Amino acid sequence: MTEAALFEAFGGVRGLIETTVPGLVFIAMFTVNKDLHTAAITALVISGVMVVVRLLRRDTVKHAFSGIFGVGFGVLFAMMTGNAKDFYLPGMLYTLGLALGYIVTSLAGVPLLGLVLGPVFKENLSWRKRNPGRKKAYTKASYAWGFILLGKSAVLFPLYFWGETTQFGWVTVVLKIPPFLLAVYLTWIFLAKAPPPINVIAEMEAEEEAAKAEKAAAKAATAEAGTSGRHRR
Repeated sequence: MTEAALFEAFGGVRGLIETTVPGLVFIAMFTVNKDLHTAAITALVISGVMVVVRLLRRDTVKHAFSGIFGVGFGVLFAMMTGNAKDFYLPGMLYTLGLALGYIVTSLAGVPLLGLVLGPVFKENLSWRKRNPGRKKAYTKASYAWGFILLGKSAVLFPLYFWGETTQFGWVTVVLKIPPFLLAVYLTWIFLAKAPPPINVIAEMEAEEEAAKAEKAAAKAATAEAGTSGRHRR
């Protein structure tokens, strides 16, 4: 596993662009003309275009769809309240919930990052019982994600309640990428020092091949026994 491979598992550069650009466009337009509706609709359209481009190129659309859902909820909140800050509120609540999820699952002994990355590295949940060193790494990385996202929330929520709208929007955009990159980097450090993943997919395929070979050998043995019996008669 390389740092680049891990980064791609979280969406890569394109995923970052798709989750950052709509919010950037929204606050840039709102800063210029103070028109909530124009800024919100433009951000939603841009997010939709990104999804269409993914579909046309037959790329993975998971990150693009998560982006447009986030923007859609943001637009809905902002339109309902008439407060531009509420464009970012769903994302803030999601970040806070995700932070708590990382921490709580780590405390429970089932770190969220292991549940997310296990299938990516074809180990599924084998790290829970068969690879304790890897479980420890996933736990450390999940704590890192949790506390980094909590720190981000600790900055944004006070600004949401007491900060000026454009200031809050720009800080939100600025804090989009650096905490994410830090969390990915720390995850790579922890996992790079951990034992390699157990490829349970390969194990299952090997077991299936062995079962097929055993079945074929038994069938051949049965056929040979039947032929030998006819010859004796």
